[in-house]
Amino acid sequence: MADDSAARKIHPILKMGLELGPILLFFAAYIKVKDQSYVIAGSSYDGFILVTAAFIPLVLLCTGILWALTGKLSKMQLVTAVLITVFGGLSVWLNDDRFFKMKPTLIYLLFGGALGLGLLRGESWLQSVMDDVMPLKREGWMILTRRLCAFFLVLAVLNELIWRTQSTEIWVYFKTFGLTAAIFVFFMTQGKVFQDYAVEDEETS
Repeated sequence: MADDSAARKIHPILKMGLELGPILLFFAAYIKVKDQSYVIAGSSYDGFILVTAAFIPLVLLCTGILWALTGKLSKMQLVTAVLITVFGGLSVWLNDDRFFKMKPTLIYLLFGGALGLGLLRGESWLQSVMDDVMPLKREGWMILTRRLCAFFLVLAVLNELIWRTQSTEIWVYFKTFGLTAAIFVFFMTQGKVFQDYAVEDEETS
């Protein structure tokens, strides 16, 4: 409760910029240097690796600013920042882009697995982190959690298929636009759940 009360509101556009800005900058930088390679300390690095090296501190900086402005970070934001640092760092250190490409897979497996574990316990862990944003009846949360769990697992499989079978450029387009659009479409198609299981009617009656 204390964390919720301490959290501060910021303008939605600023919040979106801090969350999506690094991804868009990563895409723009990659497109600019994708066909180039650079020799640093005797080792050759392609554009993807160098952009990844710049992406890590940018994400940490934006995450830190978001925490400073709001006084709060979600578990999803923290896990994402840690995995970007670990797997992005491995890609740069070992000069191997596969580690960074695997990062979305692990993120979606972790989130999908966590939701699935909660479902096995008869709980919606999604409700515990989003109830203040989208108040729903328990049945609604359970439906949404089952669907989101399956959706995350599908995204994990899809990311593996794309990065293992397609070029780096196609994967970057998929990561930047495909995954973002898929998440947006998923929540847009859940309107009936939000409508049928909203708690507003109960609270105002």
